[in-house]
Amino acid sequence: MRHRVAHRKLGRTSEHRLALLRNQAQALLRHERIETTVPRAKELRPFVERLITLAKRGLASEEQSKIVHARRLVRREIADPIVLSKLFDGIAPRFSARAGGYTRLLRLGVRRGDSAEVAQVELVGSEYVQASVKSGDEETTVQVKSKGVGGRLRAAAQRMRGKASKPTDDEASIPNTTDKKSRRASKKTKAAEKKSTDK
Repeated sequence: MRHRVAHRKLGRTSEHRLALLRNQAQALLRHERIETTVPRAKELRPFVERLITLAKRGLASEEQSKIVHARRLVRREIADPIVLSKLFDGIAPRFSARAGGYTRLLRLGVRRGDSAEVAQVELVGSEYVQASVKSGDEETTVQVKSKGVGGRLRAAAQRMRGKASKPTDDEASIPNTTDKKSRRASKKTKAAEKKSTDK
């Protein structure tokens, strides 16, 4: 029985498991969205949320010593100084009014290679993309909402299944060379052009 056993072992030693969580947390804070297996995602969520809470607690205090102490505590887990500054300057202030639940887990289906259940872990609010708009001499940043969570989930599931998503206007002008017939045809035309230039 597994009474009062807190975490999943993920088939790794303690050191390897901690290194995996640190690397995934760093990637999640850098890109604000990653894809991984469901058990790893469930272990990653409390790890990342604790780091965000430490950063928020450091920013909430007015004393410089507490801010430095919070940075040092987070620095134990996050080695990259760029990600660390992004956490303290961008992510933690974004969640200052939120009491918890900074991450979201979306199940995407199964991986083709080994049928492992895959999930996408993302920071709440990362569906809003900053876009800069120039009007005259001033440049302002406007939050532009990209596809909603459902749309991004469907697009990710289609990528996992190997189906292409709907092309945008820019992609529609580019010819599709992913199917076998069009690749063969392009190879034949290139070979014919090469023969004609050699003669």
